[in-house]
Amino acid sequence: MSEQTTQAQRRAVVVGAGMAGVQTAVALREQGFTGTVTLIGAEPHQPYDRPPLSKAVLLGKSEGSAFDVDFEALGIELRLGREALGLRPAEHRLDTDAGPVPYDVLILATGAEPVMLPGAEGVPGVHLLRTLDDAERLRPVLARQHDIVVVGAGWIGAEFATAAREAGCAVTVVEAADRPLAGALPAEVAAPMAAWYGDAGVELRTHARVERVEPGAVVLDDGTRLPAGAVVVGIGARPATTWLAGSGVELGAHREVLADDRLRASVPDVYAVGDCASFPSARYGERLLVHHWDNALQGPRTVAANIVGEATDEPPAVYDPVPYFWSEQFGRFVQYAGHHGSADAAVWRGDPAGPAWSVCWLREDRLVALLAVGRPRDLAQGRRLIEAGTPMDAALLADPAKPLKAATA
Repeated sequence: MSEQTTQAQRRAVVVGAGMAGVQTAVALREQGFTGTVTLIGAEPHQPYDRPPLSKAVLLGKSEGSAFDVDFEALGIELRLGREALGLRPAEHRLDTDAGPVPYDVLILATGAEPVMLPGAEGVPGVHLLRTLDDAERLRPVLARQHDIVVVGAGWIGAEFATAAREAGCAVTVVEAADRPLAGALPAEVAAPMAAWYGDAGVELRTHARVERVEPGAVVLDDGTRLPAGAVVVGIGARPATTWLAGSGVELGAHREVLADDRLRASVPDVYAVGDCASFPSARYGERLLVHHWDNALQGPRTVAANIVGEATDEPPAVYDPVPYFWSEQFGRFVQYAGHHGSADAAVWRGDPAGPAWSVCWLREDRLVALLAVGRPRDLAQGRRLIEAGTPMDAALLADPAKPLKAATA
């Protein structure tokens, strides 16, 4: 059998039809994969993008956010409304609720699932915001201008609160920590963001733990009862990997698939990409678990290059991106690039009480991360400087009138 015939007979199966799964299927074709490509998704809808769910879809400005991909023209078979139940690596079989699916190479792209508030399951009026169906259920809630309580002042909580205020709802956000974004940003950086809530007419309650949720109310542990026509829970997400139990695929502390620097899982012929996987970063000297859109866009190119390269003896493609994400909240465009965990200094650019400012994190004299509020040029230049590892001058960096690229040492 010729190598060309072998290639044409290879079966690539992608589990998960979100951004990471769709982009992997597309990248395989773009990079010349000639075998079959099957994309399996648990939801019945045409594959769609998630960021608009907390914005345009939620506010009724858009009916959906389906990817503009001609799957048929690309020769990608869609199997939607099918749930992955298990994996048998030795047999190269994926088990689904519609029966087993054989593969030669399997890509895990099942994303993350929202964490539910303990005791809130099944209570009427409690919502999550992760899927198109979630957004569709919430749209009439906003239209009726209910009193809404949001549990969690993270990225999704802030974005939903923004949309709910735009729809004319009264919104209270309760957060167990002492500030918004406590799990994502240092206290001094997140602190100025607390004022954004009040400016937008949102009541932010920090140090507030939910005791229980009742129909029509949220009860805090200090006895406060907050009226709630609806409750939206945004307290985080965890990798959707419970179905991999017993498969031999190695999982990490957060139940994520432990991928290597080529995004390969611990069993043969299996890759993992997007929210469900972590990867070792040589740039940052630690393993990263990145739950953001850009990671689900970039990783698939590395996966496809390595799958196609297996048959052509191409050198392996290593995945070590500068993580990037953005958020639109309370009239502000917030962007972040890099990873600040290893930084030893932070340099501010501009007044955090104002409409536009940035924070730059340095390790020794190299830029390792940057948060930009209303300063997209800082973000664009900073991202390139992080990638290049360019030495920076902290004094020049602190001048918000100077372009970042002019603040090099």
